[in-house]
Order: sequence, then structure tokens, then C-alpha cells
Amino acid sequence: MYEGRIVFSQLLDFLPRKSFRTCVSRYNGNYRIRSLTCYEQFLCMAFAQLTYRDSLRDTVLCLRAMQNKLHHVGIQSKVARSTLADANEKRDWRIYCDFAQVLIEQARKLYADDDFGLQLDETVYALDASTIDLCRSLFPWARFRSTKSGIKVHTLLDLRGNIPSFVSITDAKMHDVNILDELYPEPGSIYVMDRAYLDFERLHRLHRGLAFFILRAKRNTKLRRLYSSSVEKSTGVIYDQTVRPTNMNSANAYPDKLRRIRYRDRETGKQLTFLTNHFELEAHTVADLYKCRWQVELFFKWIKQHLRIKKFFGISETAVKTQIWIAISAYVLVAIMKKRLKLEQSLYTILQFLSITIFEKTLISWALTENNYTAKFTTGHIQLKLFDS
Repeated sequence: MYEGRIVFSQLLDFLPRKSFRTCVSRYNGNYRIRSLTCYEQFLCMAFAQLTYRDSLRDTVLCLRAMQNKLHHVGIQSKVARSTLADANEKRDWRIYCDFAQVLIEQARKLYADDDFGLQLDETVYALDASTIDLCRSLFPWARFRSTKSGIKVHTLLDLRGNIPSFVSITDAKMHDVNILDELYPEPGSIYVMDRAYLDFERLHRLHRGLAFFILRAKRNTKLRRLYSSSVEKSTGVIYDQTVRPTNMNSANAYPDKLRRIRYRDRETGKQLTFLTNHFELEAHTVADLYKCRWQVELFFKWIKQHLRIKKFFGISETAVKTQIWIAISAYVLVAIMKKRLKLEQSLYTILQFLSITIFEKTLISWALTENNYTAKFTTGHIQLKLFDS
């Protein structure tokens, strides 16, 4: 029987503590702090994410129940709800934002060679945004509409490993297309977007940055056909054309040629029109890449279901952003552990395992191997069984 370290401590082996201290020092996070350092705050909030806690009171009660084990993970202070609440309200959320970027960079390197269904050498990103609704009376700083507040999470998802390479949290009033102003085009990469991002000036900025884009055209987009290429109707492609914008403002904003592809989905029969500046890809590959954009939708659905970002532990902007960035960090940290331990289970399965064993003395790499672990799925829930060797 394994008598070593607890699961939480093993997970933290993959956390770059030196980088975390650098992020804390950058914003003087521990200045005049007597108890509950930024690292301890991060651990408490990460525990809440990994064990699906619904409130600060819930989190603190569970941590106190494990008081004699907290020193194993680096929590030396006695955790009080008021102290944790003050930390979330007052400490700079940029500490956890910067640290999340460190983890994201590590994860992207680990997943760089993963296959996402298409044999392409280029890095493919899916860009989208998701709105999180908030109560108007509790979150007046995030006013969205007359009856509610909200924030918007903009995510650029690397389809190799489904790792978010760029995340920005804004108020919900900000239009999706404006986030393109914050992106630095990565030469040779492909950005897949929906039609909300159709802005010729911003798209031409991507084009000048030697990046490629694929997005749906709007119905009222006026384009002039220059010539057509031959297509294979059997692939679902209706036509493949080279076009230019005809509207004067659009033509001035995007003076180069574009490629327009009309495609019929075999499953739904729906016809879609795509615009791209990539002239080397097969027409049906462009359609397949747009289908891969659905991964970012699934990512948003997944984090809303399995991370604690729908119920917030504080009402200030700092508390909300702190919770979201720590939630993203927890997600990426588990993804890093999965890759380095070469675990075959999905992130969902691993998170379920962590949620019930986080303070148990179980060797993660042994418990989650195929020989010792089975997952039996039934309608509406999952049953986890660990077997002794």
C-alpha cells in the first residue's frame, strides 16, 4: 500500500514555483502580508476548483477538516473565510493572469505534436468568446444590459491539445471583433473564426502579419468574383472563387485578393460560405478546419460545467478575475500533469479522480494506469473504481 505523499502534493510537483514567485514579486503581492500569502491563496482557490466547492464558506470548512494535512502542500496559515475573501478582493489579479500564461506556455510545448484530426504542419487556432451572466445588483461594475451584468471571456484555443494560448477577460459590452486588436499575428498560423470577426481592416492586419484566417462570410458581404477554380463536387464543395471586396470602404481596408468557398454540409444539408487568405489549402480542407472551430465551443461548455466560474466567491472585479485566472491555471496544470505522466484518461476523468482523492495518499501515475483504473459510464453520472494490484 502506498504510504507516500498526498495527491494534491503530487499535482503541485508540476507547478513552477519559481515562476510563481516571480509573478508575485512583479506586483508586490506579499507586501505587508501577515498571513495567507499569495501562494497559499492560490492553493486554496485551486482546491476549490479541483473539488468543485460552491462558496468560500464551503471551501474553508473543507480545508479546516483537513487541517493536519495542509502543511504537506504549503498552506501554513490557518485559513479563515474573511482572510481568503479579503485576499480575493484586494490582491492584484494580474499575478494569477501572468502565472496562467506561464503554465499555458509550458502546456503548449508539451502538446505541440498532438494530432487534432487534420494532417497540417501549421498551428491552428480557434478564436471565440463566451459571456458569463452576472447579477446586476451584485456586480454593477460589469453592467451589460438594463436587467443584468456580465463579463466576456475571449479565448484563442490551440487545437493541438485544446490549450488556450490567449485569454482576455472584458466587460460583456465589448464586441468580439475588437479582441483582434490585442492579438499579435503568428506568421504561418491559421486563425479560424466565426462571422462575428469579419472586419476587413483587422483581417488585413492578420494578412500583413503573414498569418492565415478562415471565417464565415455574412450574407450582406459584397464581393466581386475574379475567377473560379475547379472543384470536386463529391467533397461537398460547390464553388471555389477568387474575389475582391466591392464596397469602397471594404476595398480600401482589404486591397488584396480573397478566396471564397461555398460548401454544403452532407449531414445537415446546410450551405456555408467561407472567406480565407490561404490559397494553398484544398477547398474541402478549409471546410474541415472550420468544423474544428467547434472545439472552442466545447471548451467553453466544458469549463462552465467543470470549473467554478459560474458562481463567484467575491463581487469585485478583482475577485472575479482572480477566480477565473486561477480556474484556468488549475485546468492547464492538470493538462500538464496528464501529458508528463503520459495518462490516457481524459481531463474530465482525471478531474473526477482528483476531486475525491486530493488529500489521499495515492500514487497518481499508478492509480490512473489502465491496469488499475476503470471508468464505467452510466446515464447521468460516472462510477470510478480503483483496484488493488
